[in-house]
Amino acid sequence: MPQPAGRGSAARAPSADGAHAPLLEVRGIAKRFGGVRALEDVSLRLDGGQVHALLGENGAGKSTLIKVLAGVHRPDEGELSIDGRSVELHSPRAAQAQGIATIYQHPALFPDLDVAENVFLGHTRSNRAGRLEKAAMRREADEILATLGVRLRGKVPVRGLSLADQQVVEIARALSLHARVLIMDEPTASLSAPEVARLFEVVRRLRDRGVAILFISHRLDEVAALADRVTILRDGRHVLTRPAAELERSDLIAAMVGRRLDALYPKAAAEIGAPVLTVRGLARSGAFEGIDLDVRAGEIVGLAGLVGAGRTEIARAIFGIDRLDAGTIEIDGTPVRIGSPADAVAQGIAYVPEDRPHHGLILTFDITANASLPLLRRLGRHGLRNRPRERQIAAEAIADLRIRAAGAGQLTGSLSGGNQQKVVLAKWLATSPRVLILDEPTQGIDVGTKAEVHRLISGLAQQGLAILLISSELPEVLAMSDRIVVIREGRVGGRLTREQATQETIMHAATSEVPLAA
Repeated sequence: MPQPAGRGSAARAPSADGAHAPLLEVRGIAKRFGGVRALEDVSLRLDGGQVHALLGENGAGKSTLIKVLAGVHRPDEGELSIDGRSVELHSPRAAQAQGIATIYQHPALFPDLDVAENVFLGHTRSNRAGRLEKAAMRREADEILATLGVRLRGKVPVRGLSLADQQVVEIARALSLHARVLIMDEPTASLSAPEVARLFEVVRRLRDRGVAILFISHRLDEVAALADRVTILRDGRHVLTRPAAELERSDLIAAMVGRRLDALYPKAAAEIGAPVLTVRGLARSGAFEGIDLDVRAGEIVGLAGLVGAGRTEIARAIFGIDRLDAGTIEIDGTPVRIGSPADAVAQGIAYVPEDRPHHGLILTFDITANASLPLLRRLGRHGLRNRPRERQIAAEAIADLRIRAAGAGQLTGSLSGGNQQKVVLAKWLATSPRVLILDEPTQGIDVGTKAEVHRLISGLAQQGLAILLISSELPEVLAMSDRIVVIREGRVGGRLTREQATQETIMHAATSEVPLAA
């Protein structure tokens, strides 16, 4: 994870009383949607030359506050000022005109245009005849990108760019609009560690140029590495604002959830039995080869490695999504043939995918429909659905997994990320699996819900499930796993017992050509 760099001290104009005037400030902001209070008496100050982290659980009000700052929502109460002057932001364009730019987790770029065309989208350079001056736009885009210290150039097509480079294009677009306040909403959620480090260098350059940056992330290590100040919201209210250097991880967690989470990773002891899942010599051309793996009843085996090492590809192949070129799979010592996800489910294997919104759920369906999806053939008779049984499954899932929802008829797309993940788990637990493959099960989930998901995973292991846990968060792998298998460039780079495993040994196995063995 990137380490903190020296804090910027870009000059800012002093206010009338001699103190620095904030670039942007909100005071006493309130916002309600019908009878639901999203924000109540929230204040926030953003200074130029600082990275200000905004933290809180899902549903704490972060997204609503961001949309108020971006001109998407107008507050019901309170005041917003820029450079000490009161302003009203009637629209995103009005916010843009005031120098406020927002970058979301998923960049909104046009893949068939080049970098420069995306940078100047909406404010293109044209000559008197109305023709685009592409050469001028590319030169100007190159100048902006150079100030960010990246090698990306304006003539490069956006299609094929990494997510990290797309984020840089979004930042360049903001600078082309002379943005002085940059709001970054979960920009690193889908980035690898090297990509995060590179993005952080770009952010630090902006900070040192005097830009005020509001940084939203669930990853507390990133907050420690990047932020100058931290503001925490809870239940739509302001809890604290303090210098980041004064706050420990435990302080942040306690402020966000209203209690101390001494057991963020509640790993309970489980009786480990015989192997349930055994794979030998698994190979898929261009993805992985020679994969040997065992997962026993009651055991959590962590699958670690760098992004792109082949962990997800291995999981997809075991579950029958992707075709294997070689290797064998056994369940309880008996060879099985898995040519599709239906075959995998029939053999007692369940898979919770990394991309929850696209591959784990149908967001336009309600909880009931999603929770019973894998069971439609079993529940239906003569082409008719057994709706009472579907509703029963959903009601049991809501109770057992503590899904926070208005009811089983609520659309999953309107749930928080953590509750969506619980619905995905409920869907597969309804199949009564023997093997549960979890790919990044807590990605994009707040710390309070993470603890709940970890407790659920630990409880499933106690019930005898064999669990394969894929995670890019090393603390999660270390705390939850009984054994760890490290994947490096599609091969097993190391096998570690719980006692042997440290962040250093895992990273060594993930990057060294010499395999580690337990």
